[in-house]
Amino acid sequence: MNQNTVYNFTIDAEHAGLRADGVLSQLFEEASRSYIQKLIESGCVFCDGKPMLSKKEKLKEGSEVRIELPPAVPCEAVPQDIPLDIVYEDAHLVVVNKPKGMVVHPAPGNPDGTLVNGLLHHCGALSLINGVERPGIVHRIDKDTSGLLVCAKSDEAHRGLTEQLASHSCTRQYRGVTFYAFKEAAGTVDAPIGRDPANRLRMAVVPGGKRAVTHWQVSEEFNGFTEIRARLETGRTHQIRVHMASIHHPLLGDTVYGPQKQPYSLHGQMLHAEILGFTHPVTGQYMEFRADPPEEYLQTLEKLRNRK
Repeated sequence: MNQNTVYNFTIDAEHAGLRADGVLSQLFEEASRSYIQKLIESGCVFCDGKPMLSKKEKLKEGSEVRIELPPAVPCEAVPQDIPLDIVYEDAHLVVVNKPKGMVVHPAPGNPDGTLVNGLLHHCGALSLINGVERPGIVHRIDKDTSGLLVCAKSDEAHRGLTEQLASHSCTRQYRGVTFYAFKEAAGTVDAPIGRDPANRLRMAVVPGGKRAVTHWQVSEEFNGFTEIRARLETGRTHQIRVHMASIHHPLLGDTVYGPQKQPYSLHGQMLHAEILGFTHPVTGQYMEFRADPPEEYLQTLEKLRNRK
């Protein structure tokens, strides 16, 4: 029998005094606010050992929160006519410029409206190596991160792309805006990442975590903020966000790993997957793609340039 998946975490000062449904939907990024509200109504969320009675409950610093997700019910992703920015496509793979706010594949709280749903409608079929819920998915980017990712249409392409990701031979470069000025022009963060022991909904730099390496370089400096280019050597969950926060330069707009109160009313972190390169798993040809950041990102850069 499947058992509930349990997440435990401690409320920190940044999230104290805020509504439970808002905080939990930020921390549990693949779940919508409405799904969190349903979990609270169903008695699946506990605060200091007692069932949370209201989605409007204000959280207190130091409180222990536990979320018990019910066993997942397998659900085959269905095709949906969703507009997609297709950068490249052939018989074996498709490269997409994912918009900010779109979840990559169905998950609890987001059963449809995902990139996978749109790709199934556009392509007709995807590789099923990852099952019917995540067809074609070779790698992911966060819901509120925009930019390039490659999906497999054939099993041959899926296996070849997965091998390249495992051997760190793919090129994956991001643009991001962080808080504060850097003392150096470039650097590398080589620090293991795993579940945050104090908050199982977040990742953190932890002893015994999986090796994670991010190379960064200053691109443009503003008054109190910096745009960087970050190149992934590995690909861990939330890697750039966690690594930048670990060196005291959290991403602008990131309320999970950065300040709860953010300027410019952004909808999530300023992070964009700008360049994606790989060897075509069937033809053997190296291919590289570039996508400009979305309008919100570019408009925010202009605001930062004009910042006094």
